[in-house]
Amino acid sequence: MTSLSFTWDDLRPLTDTPRTGGVLRTTPEDFRVDEQPLYLPSGEGEHLYIHIRKTGHTTAHVMRELGLQLGLRPQDVAAAGLKDRHAVTTQWLSLPGKAERRLPGFALQDVEILETSRHGNRLGMGHLKGNRFTVRVREAAGTAHLAQVTLGELARLGIPNYFGPQRFGLGGLNAEEGLRVLRGESRLRDPAVRRFLVSSVQSLIFNRFLALRLERSLFSALLTGDMAKKHDTGGVFEVQDAGAESPRAERGEVSATGTLFGRKVKPLTQDAGVLEQEALAAWNLTPAVFSSRKGDRRTVRMFAQEAGVTPEDDGYTVTFSLPRGSFATSLLRELTGTDVDGPIPADVLADVPAGVPPDEALDFSREADVLPDPDTSG
Repeated sequence: MTSLSFTWDDLRPLTDTPRTGGVLRTTPEDFRVDEQPLYLPSGEGEHLYIHIRKTGHTTAHVMRELGLQLGLRPQDVAAAGLKDRHAVTTQWLSLPGKAERRLPGFALQDVEILETSRHGNRLGMGHLKGNRFTVRVREAAGTAHLAQVTLGELARLGIPNYFGPQRFGLGGLNAEEGLRVLRGESRLRDPAVRRFLVSSVQSLIFNRFLALRLERSLFSALLTGDMAKKHDTGGVFEVQDAGAESPRAERGEVSATGTLFGRKVKPLTQDAGVLEQEALAAWNLTPAVFSSRKGDRRTVRMFAQEAGVTPEDDGYTVTFSLPRGSFATSLLRELTGTDVDGPIPADVLADVPAGVPPDEALDFSREADVLPDPDTSG
């Protein structure tokens, strides 16, 4: 059985061209994430929206502190997505309108409320367009031009839409426990934690499926039986004639999708299904074991928007926007070819959800710039 541990070395990059090298996250200010909301608050309604800037906190920690300090239930504080702890990030949160009178008393170091407004509904997980990133790459002097050339290639070919290591925890323990959940062997009872753990197994299979496509020069192509997604409208269709549809994929208009298995998503068929079965077989799994999940589809590639490079004395700063659900580290890996995640800090257990045994060391502290679970409604 293939290893459950996450390592970028197991996942083929898009190209084997020279990379810039460099070091990321020397300071939190080197990694900035600004949420791009799906909509802005209207200014009226029973829900209070607050726009925050935070440094050194997970979104979950800020949400808990808001609830504790303002006397709210945990479910009263909502976010559209989770933002990285080791960065400077901005995002909107929503609270019940009654919290407005207590909000001036809220205080948390390195968390700033930038503005407030009102809206008619609370935020829901996934209610964001994407994220805007500003990332400083240090110890890479003289490589800004190479970074710009690579960005041009990524704009033409797309970026492998891998799930990053935030899904898999320390040493792949999330996926290990997720397999135990699927087999009925887990002692964990918290439904949210169980869903997250199973999502790590879904992510593991997707990453393997995507890596196989890259290894076999199928990244920008389509196979008979693929479920392809239109990037402009989001429409999904089954590929009956790969030869006829592949030119659209080569132009970046459509992309193949991988299956996040669940009861409402059909496995791929024909040639694409053979590749998908190979990915499942790496862990002796079948689609049927994911019947507790609703399931979803994820494109095998993403495209960055408004990307650019600014030279710096010791390297460069890269800026780009990605759609929701995408990991910035997948793009940064293609640019730098180095360790884009860095070491997980010693205080990794600070934000482990209730019900997860500390000795399991499941890593929930390194939140991604994406949703925590691709199948939240399952």
